Amino acid sequence: MSPDGAAGSFEALLASLAARLLGQPVDLFEASIDDILLQLVEFLDVERSTFGLVDPGDGILRSTHAVALPGVAPFPIGRPIIEVSPWIFEQLIQKRVPVIVSHESDLPPEASVDLQTFRAFGVKSVALFPIVAADQLLGGVSFGTTRRERLWQQSTVDRLRLISEVFAGALLRRDHERKLRASLAEVEALRERLQTENEYLREGSMAADGFEDLVGESAALRNVLFQAEQVAPTDSTVLLLGETGTGKELIAKAIHAKSGRRDRTLVKVNCAALPPTLIESELFGHEKGAFTGAVARKIGRFELADRSTLFLDEIGDLPLDLQPKLLRVLQEGEFERVGSSVTYKTDVRLIAASNRDLAAAAREGAFRPDLYYRLRVFPIELPPLRARKDDIPLLVWHLLGQLGATLGRKIERVPVPAMDRLIAYDWPGNIRELRNVLERSIILSPGPTLLLEELGEGAPGVGVATTAAGSVRRLEDVERDHILRALESCHWRVRGKGSAAGLLGLNASTLYSRMKKLGIRRSTATPRRLARG
Repeated sequence: MSPDGAAGSFEALLASLAARLLGQPVDLFEASIDDILLQLVEFLDVERSTFGLVDPGDGILRSTHAVALPGVAPFPIGRPIIEVSPWIFEQLIQKRVPVIVSHESDLPPEASVDLQTFRAFGVKSVALFPIVAADQLLGGVSFGTTRRERLWQQSTVDRLRLISEVFAGALLRRDHERKLRASLAEVEALRERLQTENEYLREGSMAADGFEDLVGESAALRNVLFQAEQVAPTDSTVLLLGETGTGKELIAKAIHAKSGRRDRTLVKVNCAALPPTLIESELFGHEKGAFTGAVARKIGRFELADRSTLFLDEIGDLPLDLQPKLLRVLQEGEFERVGSSVTYKTDVRLIAASNRDLAAAAREGAFRPDLYYRLRVFPIELPPLRARKDDIPLLVWHLLGQLGATLGRKIERVPVPAMDRLIAYDWPGNIRELRNVLERSIILSPGPTLLLEELGEGAPGVGVATTAAGSVRRLEDVERDHILRALESCHWRVRGKGSAAGLLGLNASTLYSRMKKLGIRRSTATPRRLARG
């Protein structure tokens, strides 16, 4: 039925189409286009209808839906309108006006390409309308004949323009809802990220304050700091190598603090602290139900560290079967959560650390050579504490200040013999061992002078003191050793300023009584000298 003279029927059709397009879920919009176009073809008594959308990526109008009556070929899908009908494209896209062609003679001379297309596709008459909403061109819709010419009445043109407006409203609603969904998804992702980040921070992630915690003036340390200063502003991968306890975490923290990513949280994963079955989930996250115990979706460290820095400690302990996935995310910035086929992108600056000889591990097949060379973009070798003994006094006072504040104890004096012992010791556990020794000594020091505990494997722990055979030592033996160390650190001065009694927090007469009971006597071979330090 032609719409000419059938206003009531057309208004009813228009209302029906509007209700359908504006009332259905937006996800069903494109699936319903073909059916709607066929309804319009039958109502308008034409043979063909084509619907197109503007690609937001390149701004080109392409046909996306095409219908035709039996025996009539529809217009090809996916063809850019500018290629087959450049004059019509100019009217629709640039001028945003309808194109009404009742006869091919209605086309101007400059529409020669359009005329060739009309003849190639058997077009007799056509009416094309731009789909515009909120002053934005969204697409176009056309109705045409192939068997006879059609004189388009102005009343028909006006009604067809209403159809394009209904399409415009539906497209505008679809785009707004898509943007709303994208915004809500972004908000949800941000909320989930912030929740994960807060949980991570509560677990004790590292702050990023710069080089302040890297104490020392030795040439070995200055060389490390120079390298860290040079690489920090870049996004290059850094590989920190050195013995356990040499301060690799502090260097990683300093590099992040000096980088352009300093405003985001530095994320850390200790590869040696996680079982092989969980480390993939820890790094890349997992979906709910991905494995037993996965009761909820979890964001991985690579996702959490997006646009920040990820510190992978003990990288040498990463399982071999997981190393290709790490290599991929380093090279391409892509990964999948466990239990998902969706590929996620991430922008992460990686700092890795190891106390193992990764070069030897790569040669022996215990570590992937391609991953090793990908990590070794900028290697930094951290010296052991025994190679920078000049830094020990500065480190001692720095750690005493930190530990004293934490423990509520203030150490104001380190006797010279005690400092000499600290400098002379080789520190196989490096700075970590030094910190532990000082913490134990502060706890056992009753006054402001540091009472140094034994060094090395013979040092008693904070718990129960034992003999070499492993049996529990008698309390009197522990007390005797403790008083002897206090006396030796004060050069056997029992009373007065800087005396052992003051160090132990005892009255001098009480200390004399304890010494007599425990059989503590000063050897005649021990020289008498004034306390130093």
